[in-house]
Amino acid sequence: METLNELLKDLGISKVKLAKYLGVSRQMVYNYLEMTNIEEWPKDKKMKLLLLLDIQSYDEIKDVKPTNEYIMRLERILNDNDGEASLFSSNSAGYDFKDLNKKQQKILFEIIELLKEKLSEDESGTAYSMCRYLYNFLQVIDDVEELKYILAYFAKANGFIPVREFVFSEENQLTFEVIMYQAITLFNNGGASKTKIAEAHKRFESDVEQRQEEKLSRTQELNTVKVQALKELNYTEINEKNATEVFEKIAEIQSRKI
Repeated sequence: METLNELLKDLGISKVKLAKYLGVSRQMVYNYLEMTNIEEWPKDKKMKLLLLLDIQSYDEIKDVKPTNEYIMRLERILNDNDGEASLFSSNSAGYDFKDLNKKQQKILFEIIELLKEKLSEDESGTAYSMCRYLYNFLQVIDDVEELKYILAYFAKANGFIPVREFVFSEENQLTFEVIMYQAITLFNNGGASKTKIAEAHKRFESDVEQRQEEKLSRTQELNTVKVQALKELNYTEINEKNATEVFEKIAEIQSRKI
């Protein structure tokens, strides 16, 4: 069963997706994968797995090649799988999806379940850090255009979407993907010299520190202006009743400095 586990990872098939396809719970999938032989599986579940992988017997698993075409075929099968309705009700797993359409509900549910799966298996704390970084990534994705190109690049590189798919700026994506491809190729081939890497990282650190200082300076300046606005209006704090008036005063004070 170790071979099957490795193949599922290579194909990007999560326990959640496999559980939905087989019509069982995620815990049952774990139980299946811990068995010593696939012959111990219920016959219908075994046949569904072989059908999904397009093989006649378990012995053929070692010959499966995870090509882009093969992975895209699996994605189509898994995405077209029936039985979705129960996942998207307002009470499904405690999430309220009622304001989203079916397509949006599906992708959101799968993201939540995948993250939940990774966190539940997290023994070293790595998955927690990964989720925290992902949260930070999403927080700034609307402000940093390249982040969208990063998502598209790795979806293409791992065969999940066509290489010629461009849902953002095609020109910018093409440029970014070429640079990203060259950078990753360089990284996989050993990268540049350690001296150059150290110098580049120092420039990166310096740039981040400078932006942090500028952000802190702007925050301190805004706080100073806010305190001045409250003082001029004879308020001690901003609340729902005076918020509009305070913000207008803040804008006025800032305009005096122009």
